[in-house]
Amino acid sequence: MLERLAARHQIPFVLTQPDAPAGRGRGLRPAPAKLTALRLGLPVIERLEDVPEEQKIVLVAYGRLIPRDLLGRHLWLNVHPSLLPRQRGAAPVERALMAGDAETGVTLIKLVEELDAGPIAAQQAFPVGPDDDAGAVYDRATELAVELLERVLPAPSFIPQPEEGVTYAEKIGAEDRQLDLSRPEEAVNRVRALSPHIGARAELEGRPVTVWHARVEDGEFVPLEVQPPGGRRMTYAEWLRGLR
Repeated sequence: MLERLAARHQIPFVLTQPDAPAGRGRGLRPAPAKLTALRLGLPVIERLEDVPEEQKIVLVAYGRLIPRDLLGRHLWLNVHPSLLPRQRGAAPVERALMAGDAETGVTLIKLVEELDAGPIAAQQAFPVGPDDDAGAVYDRATELAVELLERVLPAPSFIPQPEEGVTYAEKIGAEDRQLDLSRPEEAVNRVRALSPHIGARAELEGRPVTVWHARVEDGEFVPLEVQPPGGRRMTYAEWLRGLR
């Protein structure tokens, strides 16, 4: 989104999280948005207190609460990849796929103190195909979000969010990654929801694997792409040959 907006607009700064420990060595690593901003030659701000006055700020997966005084000082336009008020929270795309939703979308809201409850500036749905994974849905949501922002940024106006139909998309935890192979439709939806960035886990042929792609055939769960611990991704058939 940053790349696409920067190609069409003059962006005065990019607000990102500070560098944080990551990886096995726990060395400081910059956020992806910071790396992109530096590559594009855009100034970077890492502290909320340093945001200039009276700015219109597009917020995408920032991952940190905005203090009340700053909410009133700036207009924060939050990009949320769901049809709010459905799937408020941290994992809207993943939870929509786990639920087997046939459509999702993008909602632009004004940020308020309550989680993803602000008034709506724009909203548009798109269908979710039976083979779409989270990566495909996020890509489509990104394209749509830029289109909606093009319409809204010049003069945003807002309508209240509906009070009916509120659901919450909790953050993905370790228990969410485990597949119940006795429920094949749900298991395939979980694989789609966690691919290509998290990964669902199962025990196949007595071995633990991460499952990246699967389908249902004749009512059975059929893995198509797996990854053994410490190994690379491969087709299920290739993995079976390795076991033999």
